[in-house]
Amino acid sequence: MSANRPAAVVVLAAGEGTRMKSATPKVLHALCGRSLVGHVVAASRELSPEHLVVVVGHAREQVSAHLAETDAEVRTAVQHEQNGTGHAVRMGLEELSDSGVALDGTVIVVCGDTPLLTGGTLQRLAAAHDADGNAVTVLSAEVPDATGYGRIVREDATGAVTAIVEHKDATDAQRAIREINSGVFAFDAQLLTDALGKVRTDNSQGEEYLTDVLGILREAGHRVGACVAGDHREIVGINNRVQLAEARRLLNERLLERAMLSGVTVVDPATTWIDVTVTFEPDALVHPGTQLLGATHLATDAEVGPNSRLTDTTVGQGAAVSFTVADGAEIGAGASVGPYAYLRPGTRLGAKAKAGTYVEMKNATIGQGTKVPHLSYVGDATIGEQTNIGAASVFVNYDGVNKHHTTIGSHCRTGADNMLVAPVTIGDGAYTAAGSVITKDVPPGSLAVARGQQRNIEGWVARKRPGSAAARAAEAARGEDEGRQ
Repeated sequence: MSANRPAAVVVLAAGEGTRMKSATPKVLHALCGRSLVGHVVAASRELSPEHLVVVVGHAREQVSAHLAETDAEVRTAVQHEQNGTGHAVRMGLEELSDSGVALDGTVIVVCGDTPLLTGGTLQRLAAAHDADGNAVTVLSAEVPDATGYGRIVREDATGAVTAIVEHKDATDAQRAIREINSGVFAFDAQLLTDALGKVRTDNSQGEEYLTDVLGILREAGHRVGACVAGDHREIVGINNRVQLAEARRLLNERLLERAMLSGVTVVDPATTWIDVTVTFEPDALVHPGTQLLGATHLATDAEVGPNSRLTDTTVGQGAAVSFTVADGAEIGAGASVGPYAYLRPGTRLGAKAKAGTYVEMKNATIGQGTKVPHLSYVGDATIGEQTNIGAASVFVNYDGVNKHHTTIGSHCRTGADNMLVAPVTIGDGAYTAAGSVITKDVPPGSLAVARGQQRNIEGWVARKRPGSAAARAAEAARGEDEGRQ
């Protein structure tokens, strides 16, 4: 548990985000496997707060449902009208108070659209707040371009924070300041509650600014401080799709750097994209053009790419996956997948199994050493060990209403261009002939032949296609045969 455990974290996520120009609420836009607000909640959880409340407003039903799915212990407070950040925090505190929570200690306030904010930075803020004995500590940052941000105004002599002035309310001199307000604060809970009742609305927006609390507390003789973030990019808020893309790039770089420092080889970080939930073991290898999403895991010596997209997929030790799309698949140790394979949910490849070129699998369990080399569809099937599936085979699993299962034993050999019409079982050690349509069970050790007898109709081309290139070629071939006789 954190030594600076706050009494509560309040996440502000009530805004509409009109500049996103989207039917999706701003805080639900995703990057690297989480929503914007999901990243903020995850960072806040690293503080182990006694209470975590998210203030919702615009599309609150949708946002609340998302939060319930991602973190069931998050509380939500409703800001019915967006009357400013101070009002939003007040709604969050009232939600806790109405639930019988008496806050004592530190309250951290964060914005729901800052996905790059880390738990480590929040911990440093909480530690600085406690160490300095501040009534409020603002997380600030020095940025190259402060346009649109609230400026941190300090005393020249002491450097103490005297105010935060919103960009639209700032003088020209204040707009020249490069230190900005991140929108993240640490407050003394009781002092915050009292000060919020004194916030006025006589500003350009007619709103309750949370930043006015700093002035109120300072005028009352309380200490106001600032903790400067080590990397200004952490505090960047997302207001449009351009900023969303930039944040995605920055977060992806952070994740890839962490992976590489833990022993993963990423050949081309510029073309490799991963989610925050992806995990690796040392000596995994990722080739260019690869996306690793969801709960994907690469074991030691696993090799993925180039040009592959894996979602919620486990790749076993020493397995190789190239030019492949996989979703919800398990790829065993030493297995081979691709190029140009598609593994759909429920696919489980055993150790040293193969799903080769232009192979699609769905809800299929493939035994150790079994190979489906090329041009085949395997759906709703169980295949034993050391079996070989011939090229251009189709597991015919759907009758138009229901899906049916196919079972193939171990050490089987199915011929090329087989149609295996489920439900059907092929016993251990059985063979099927090329071109067969298998509709009945095949006993172990048997050869199944299910195709029409070949019949040759002599002279058909000459009669039906006279004068064609085929007819001339056939006539010439007959002449050569007669000449050799």
